[in-house]
Amino acid sequence: MSFRSRGARGVAAVACAGAVVAALPPVQASAADRARAAAGGATSVSPAGHRFSAVADGSVVFSAGPVTVTCALSRSLPVPGRNTVPAAPGNTGAGGAVSMDIGTPSFESCTTDAPGLKAGITTDDSAGAWSIAVRNGTPVTAGLTMPVAGFKLTTKGLASCTVTAAPVSPAALAGTWTNGKPSTVTFSEVHVPVKIEGGFFCPKSVTTATFSATYTITDTSDPGASITVSG
Repeated sequence: MSFRSRGARGVAAVACAGAVVAALPPVQASAADRARAAAGGATSVSPAGHRFSAVADGSVVFSAGPVTVTCALSRSLPVPGRNTVPAAPGNTGAGGAVSMDIGTPSFESCTTDAPGLKAGITTDDSAGAWSIAVRNGTPVTAGLTMPVAGFKLTTKGLASCTVTAAPVSPAALAGTWTNGKPSTVTFSEVHVPVKIEGGFFCPKSVTTATFSATYTITDTSDPGASITVSG
C-alpha cells in the first residue's frame, strides 16, 4: 500500500549554525564533544511540558500491491502520558533524538481506487506505544514507531483481505520535521513491512507497503505557541 498526503505542504530544511570566535586560541575538543558532533549535535524540543495534537493536513494514502487506500482524516490527540513534550531536562537529548509517546492515531473516511472495494483501518497499541522521535539536523528528522500489529487495514467487496503492518517487530517510519506555526511532520512514500491475508484475490506475495502523509503539530497547551525542534 502506499500512504500519501495529497495537497500537503512541502518540506523545508532547518539548519543550526555555530559561532566561531577567531581571536581565541584553538581549544582541543573533548571526547564527549567529538561524540556529540558525530551524532549530529544536541536536540531540544520546546516548549517543555506542553501537549500537542497531530492532525493530517490533506489525505493520507496507503498502497500495497495493486490497491491504494486514501483516508480523508487521521489524527493523534493528547491522552494521559502521550502527546506531551518531556519536561526539562528530558526535552533535550545531547547528541541524540528526543522521543515522545503519542496517542494511537486514527484513520477515518477511507476509500479505495478499486470499484466495489471498501476499506477500513483499525489501530492498536496493546503491543507497545506509538511514538515519535525527532533529531535536529538539516533537515530535522522525525521517526514514527508503529508497534507490532498496531495497524490493520481490511477490505471488503471484490476482495476480502487483511493487511497487518509491522507484523513481526515494531516498524520505524522515517519522516521530516519542519518548524513553523504550526510545525509539520511529513512522510513521503515511506516503506512499511506488511503481511497480507485473505482470499484468492488478495496480493499475499506483497510484503511492503508505502505510507505518505503530512501532519500539523499544534500546541494544545498554548494555542499561541508552536512545538519546535532546535539544537
